[in-house]
Amino acid sequence: MAKPVSIEVWNPNGKYRVVSTKPMPGTRWINLLVQQHCRVEICTEKKTILSVQDIIALIGDKCDGVIGQLTEDWGEELFSALSRAGGKAFSNMAVGYNNVDVNAANKYGVAVGNTPGVLTETTAELAASLSLAAARRIVEADEFMRAGLYDGWLPHLFVGNLLKGQTVGVIGAGRIGSAYARMMVEGFKMNLIYFDLYQATRLEKFVTAYAEFLKANGEQPVTWKRAASMDEVLQEADLISLHPVLDKTTYHLVNKERLSKMKKEAILINCSRGPVVDEVALVEHLRQNPMFRVGLDVFEDEPNMKPGLAELKNAIVVPHIASASKWTREGMATLAALNVLGKIKGYPVWFDSNKVEPFLNENAPPPAASPSIVNAKALGLPVSKL
Repeated sequence: MAKPVSIEVWNPNGKYRVVSTKPMPGTRWINLLVQQHCRVEICTEKKTILSVQDIIALIGDKCDGVIGQLTEDWGEELFSALSRAGGKAFSNMAVGYNNVDVNAANKYGVAVGNTPGVLTETTAELAASLSLAAARRIVEADEFMRAGLYDGWLPHLFVGNLLKGQTVGVIGAGRIGSAYARMMVEGFKMNLIYFDLYQATRLEKFVTAYAEFLKANGEQPVTWKRAASMDEVLQEADLISLHPVLDKTTYHLVNKERLSKMKKEAILINCSRGPVVDEVALVEHLRQNPMFRVGLDVFEDEPNMKPGLAELKNAIVVPHIASASKWTREGMATLAALNVLGKIKGYPVWFDSNKVEPFLNENAPPPAASPSIVNAKALGLPVSKL
């Protein structure tokens, strides 16, 4: 059994005990729980990732709900411990829940929350930022300057890629993929090719309308095309951003064979899930093609990178910060807390987990509902009619 972990306590005499495995941005989430008579315990251990035994120690003998993180292994052992402590609510502070065994949660009657609807623009912005940084070799140039190596302008110094008039490829044109596509099309007048199992009608209408606007103002209109296959995107696009879900069909979606189909000076961006890319194959491809560039926010064996990746100048790597804007992270904390609170209080589940603005309005009380419970149907939870 792990030794007791250090905690910070809010409202010690609260009726309900809610545990957060990490300190989270902002204080609104704490205040909302305290206002509803919750004792809030926040783990302050100086460990990046808590072990299962650490979390069991946090849960203790009585716990009504837990707010956890994507890095934690929420399976049979933890849901069993939470159930024994009387808990019926858990929420990831994340939109993804690959770390959660939902079947185990169902077995113990624990509601599993997540936080969609608040990460779309923030994640798309980071993908766009990595696209620009890779295209214009900003990280390389920054390191060059800091090393004191710049002694005057040169015609070939850090020559990169112009995005205007090039083709951006999007794999997975859901909310984030479509938001990224709009940024690159409107911001840099890039043409669009996308692949998705479902037609992105709103995105297509947006690009069409923007093309008409450009033409009316005497500029070259942009174009769009829905590809028949992912390989078509890889072969045609100059810049490719990955936005699929992670499942058995998308594991190593970008592998050695598919990398070989891309242009020699293409740019690949991944802000989705690390295992979508075969990182070993990617390292080898980057070595063999020095003008091929990549921007990664996620990694196959996170938090570790495959050997060789960190040394490559044509790779930009950042530590899973796609959602790391102040507004988004505070919103995620609020939604996670309200998921747990809603189950504790017996509230229904919100009717649309992607329309969460009412929960984020700081000038009004949040709706009496859980914003997003992924196993609501399995548990037979009622849905809000608001």
